[in-house]
Amino acid sequence: MAGEFDDIRQRLDGIAEELADLAIIRLRESIEAGGTELPVDEKRLARARRAIEKASHLLADTDDG
Repeated sequence: MAGEFDDIRQRLDGIAEELADLAIIRLRESIEAGGTELPVDEKRLARARRAIEKASHLLADTDDG
């Protein structure tokens, strides 16, 4: 059963990267607009990215099975 979740993990890793990229874009836009605070959705994007990374990690953990 090794590798059973590899495809899903790869997709989750891709989504996590997309969320990180989006957060960077939001930060860059805020800086360019002269903002001095984090964008409103930056915290939400970071939390979502961490949750996706955790899901990917959980699917990689085969020692519990």
